[in-house]
Amino acid sequence: MKAKNLTLVFFLSVFLSLGLFTSCSDDDDPIIEQPKTIVDLATENSSLSVLVSALQKVDLVSALQAEGPFTVFAPTNEAFQALLDSNASWNSLDDIPVETLKSVLLFHVISGQVKAADLTDTYVNTLSTGPNDEMLSLQVEVTGGVEFNGDSKPVSTDIMASNGVVHVIDKVMLPANIVTLSLNNAGFTSLVAALTDTRHTTDFVSLLSQNGPYTVFAPTNDAFQVLLDSNASWNSISDIPIATLEAVLKYHVFAGGNVQSDELSDNQEITMFDGNIVTVDLSSGAKLNTTSSQSVVISLTDVQGTNGVIHVVNSVLLP
Repeated sequence: MKAKNLTLVFFLSVFLSLGLFTSCSDDDDPIIEQPKTIVDLATENSSLSVLVSALQKVDLVSALQAEGPFTVFAPTNEAFQALLDSNASWNSLDDIPVETLKSVLLFHVISGQVKAADLTDTYVNTLSTGPNDEMLSLQVEVTGGVEFNGDSKPVSTDIMASNGVVHVIDKVMLPANIVTLSLNNAGFTSLVAALTDTRHTTDFVSLLSQNGPYTVFAPTNDAFQVLLDSNASWNSISDIPIATLEAVLKYHVFAGGNVQSDELSDNQEITMFDGNIVTVDLSSGAKLNTTSSQSVVISLTDVQGTNGVIHVVNSVLLP
């Protein structure tokens, strides 16, 4: 009997000591914080509370809790208040149509993780869509100071989340049409001057602000300078006869649809707004052949606006 009792006491003491050891080990384990999603970070930031409310209103919370990665440009509460103040009928988020608000919010999100050091002067595709469900383009500028969409500036950058990165910005960015895209690009100041020349009988700005969709082949400032240099009496856009200038501008617009680069084919003929044709040449890079025997390089494609798409060309097209 004594032997049995001693054996029982032994096993009980071992069992209790193991339990005590396990209990102490559990108490000493470090607390591991769960990684925070973009939505978690925004929710914790009091200056982004309106953004969180907007995401909830249009049912985008779960989308930004997904794996991603995403890059989110997050407007502050003050930025949203400025948006509301810009429209007399908007007193709160509830006054903004849901589809409008959703499109605006998606315009602040791009696929992939893009940190501040990765930003360059370029256009990026957002998750907001335009004609033919093509992704709308957001302009990024870093030369001379970082700006997004022409005038939105970063407040803080590289706030890392488990599913991407957040950059806080000082203005709500509105999806841009092709006119606004041109106005925002410092490389198109000559084109803008040509479009807004007061001598015009055609209101190009109003025309290109309509629903479209349009496909525009946009010459750079350097392209316009070459055109000016071709005539000794032309020192500025205003020196070009208005009839000539109107004819030239109409030769840069296709009014029959939103034609992105993957819809262009070799020897494809496109009838421009003035009735003349350009022919697509894909034999050695993307080019346009004009009725005046030019071979013009398309240097940048698929800058997508809400009412059309812009392709950049390195020469002014001459009918």
